[in-house]
Amino acid sequence: MQLALAVLFGGSAILLIVSIFMTKKASIKENKQIDLIHVSVMKDVNEIRESIRNLELDLEVVSKEAGLQLSADERSLKREILDLYKRNYSIKSIADMKQMPEGEIEYLLAPYLSEREERRQAVNEN
Repeated sequence: MQLALAVLFGGSAILLIVSIFMTKKASIKENKQIDLIHVSVMKDVNEIRESIRNLELDLEVVSKEAGLQLSADERSLKREILDLYKRNYSIKSIADMKQMPEGEIEYLLAPYLSEREERRQAVNEN
């Protein structure tokens, strides 16, 4: 009886040691996978940052070449208005959101409105 208990206790101790070893091995493998994913994500983030930096520089070059001197607030307002317009908001609803007169919204969107109308005419002609 005592021999059976000693064998069972010894077997359980061996199984415990094997279990700890296997768990540690699996943990190391998971950590390596997490590290690889982290490196991949950081690489993608750095590429996106580089693309954004290049776009900002391109924007600065184009605005200098065109002679446009807009403040950050003016550029932000135009960007927001154009974004709303391209998402098919009406000029009236954009004016209500921005608390501006409709005429001013039309004036700010004028370069983009004419381009859109020209495209429609070209499509209709074909």
